[in-house]
Amino acid sequence: MFKAFELERWQSTWENRVKFNLSESGVHPLTIEELLRLSGSDPAEFLRLRLVYSQSDGTDELRHAIAALYDGATADNVVVTIGSAEANFVACWALVRPGDDVAILAPTYMQTWGLSENLGARVTPIWLHYERGWEPDPEEIARAITGKTRLVVVTNPNNPTGHVLSDAARDAIVDRARAVGAWLLADEVYTGAERSGTITPSFWGSYERVVVVNGFSKAYGLPGLRIGWIACSPDLRREILARHDYTVIGPSPAMDWLAIRALCVRERILGRTRRILETNYPVLEGWLRGFGDFFQWHETECGAIALVRYRGALSALDLVEQIRARHDILLVPGDHFELPRHLRLGYGNDTAELKAALADLEPAVREVMGD
Repeated sequence: MFKAFELERWQSTWENRVKFNLSESGVHPLTIEELLRLSGSDPAEFLRLRLVYSQSDGTDELRHAIAALYDGATADNVVVTIGSAEANFVACWALVRPGDDVAILAPTYMQTWGLSENLGARVTPIWLHYERGWEPDPEEIARAITGKTRLVVVTNPNNPTGHVLSDAARDAIVDRARAVGAWLLADEVYTGAERSGTITPSFWGSYERVVVVNGFSKAYGLPGLRIGWIACSPDLRREILARHDYTVIGPSPAMDWLAIRALCVRERILGRTRRILETNYPVLEGWLRGFGDFFQWHETECGAIALVRYRGALSALDLVEQIRARHDILLVPGDHFELPRHLRLGYGNDTAELKAALADLEPAVREVMGD
């Protein structure tokens, strides 16, 4: 039976139809005008672009710019995709076969979990534990990644926890994958959105079977650009390109052009993201503290997301639907990450909008607390 992607179906249905969207995991997006101004680009040059079929795997200029982010990589290691969603899709399509075992660090963005099961694989979660500060148990890593494991999937920094793996946990995962010969798919789309300003080291280069996925949607505040990428070995790149040809053919020349300009001013864009997070996180945390012990959470290290547990009998699925229907605010239920009685709250909005959304959300939460 086909496994639906419940999180994306929920967000896609409602995120543009509510008064306040607190389901998003990125920051307040840039406009094209702002991106052109930041990069010092001539708007007339953008307007003169001809809407041809662009290079299907990304222009040479864009792939060279992406490769420069990874030590020792060249354009022959890079495939440009339509967002990191397509990157994850074609990577799983190339690597996962019916009957395979796939180990996935969880909770996680459930795309690769659902893809693996729909491709006929069996998924074994490696759970991040609240009691460990959202770190995995080393013994569970060893048990989950076996000689039958074809693929290990890690989202780091993590969605939905906002946690960055410790060096010890990273090493344990890489060492175990290497020991059994499994591929390691590292979704690193939140890299660059660290509140501390310290960039999370990439898994790239840690093991010859590492595949890295990234894109412009989260740390860059450019989700509508719809540009992502895969960094991998040239041999796997050929396998991925063969599948990419069956999906979307290639990116728009306008988006490819803008992506090159964004990478030219990468540090300025990431600095903007960190300023939004540093301004908004205290707003969210102060709001959560106003409910006493109703909520429990660990401080977010990365990304515009906070994963919170709540007390009460009402399921998260029912809670978020009541809040959407009665108060026109969209949240993400923890059930979409296999975590009942949890909520994922986005806080990357424009600050004034975030404050207004939380003010409207407060009576909704008080209603639940009173039940």
